[in-house]
Amino acid sequence: MGSTVLGIETSCDECSAAVVHVESGKAVEVRSVATYSQIALHRPYGGVVPEIASRNHLETVNQMIDQALNDAKISPKNLDAIAVTNRPGLAGALLVGVSAAKALAYATGKPLVAVHHLEGHAISPFLGGRNAPDVQLPLPHLLAIVSGGHTNLYVMKVLPELWPPDFLRRSLVGRSRDDAAGEAFDKTAKTLGFPYPGGVWIDKTAQNGNPSAFSFPRALPQKATYDFSFSGLKTALALQAEKLKKTGELEERLPDLCASLQEAIVDALLGKIYLAARDHGCRSLSIVGGVAANSRLRGRLAGEWQKQGFLREPLFPLPEYCTDNAAMIAAAGAYRFRQGQFFRGDDLLTLNAIPNPEV
Repeated sequence: MGSTVLGIETSCDECSAAVVHVESGKAVEVRSVATYSQIALHRPYGGVVPEIASRNHLETVNQMIDQALNDAKISPKNLDAIAVTNRPGLAGALLVGVSAAKALAYATGKPLVAVHHLEGHAISPFLGGRNAPDVQLPLPHLLAIVSGGHTNLYVMKVLPELWPPDFLRRSLVGRSRDDAAGEAFDKTAKTLGFPYPGGVWIDKTAQNGNPSAFSFPRALPQKATYDFSFSGLKTALALQAEKLKKTGELEERLPDLCASLQEAIVDALLGKIYLAARDHGCRSLSIVGGVAANSRLRGRLAGEWQKQGFLREPLFPLPEYCTDNAAMIAAAGAYRFRQGQFFRGDDLLTLNAIPNPEV
């Protein structure tokens, strides 16, 4: 028997609500998604402004919830549970979603599930679409979460419906020691004068460039660690861009610069992914988060996954589920609900936002 769950996501700059239906072993059926993106609000500042984010969530969260329920043609009383991101994220932004979810759950008597944002990303390859795979994978499975806030590697030994409560902590094998990969894309894009968010602009511009034109560092090349570092890459890019600017070549060489930068990031990602997969005997791979939409990353993997020993083609989310969305939160919440991990009645009032959890 399946579970129908409303999800709410307000951890950063996307205000989203969604209704999904989950059954054991099957692809997640997304029945509705309503998302208000704040990109236009933050673009003049070159990045997310927390106060603007939380204030906009206050203005839009109820609208997104109503739209998601209406589009799914379901009333709150027919839901099995409500799920909400309560960690990690911007404190004020998280509080808006958590407060809305608590109010709705308390008013309707429905169970409330607290969801770790990264567990949502981990579920995202199984969301919606005709070709969405069933949640059956050759194990062990390597999960790479590559976004604007995180670059983490996890070795998954059980399927999502059996994840222990401390899955993220127990399964973590590698992470970025400074900037996340998406953050490196956005910060270097800002240096080059691209609008926020800059990763997509680097990807587009790199299509006409030579990835070998410039030599950029690949940090932590040693095989003793699965960790990443991108801080030196930002400095190298800034210095090279300044040289080209002085000689008047920056505009002409911009595609080569973007292609070389992108290649350095993709090399760093794949080097550690392949190393961790080999060392842990992983037979399948998924890459999730905003950087999972990068065309070079996908293109490289398309030609390399078989010789790396994976038994099936790597899983990526549909493009609309790479960035933050409530469908992934609802799906992750559905699995936790089916495990009995939820708040109900007066207990749900104790749920709080946790901006910086240990995991």
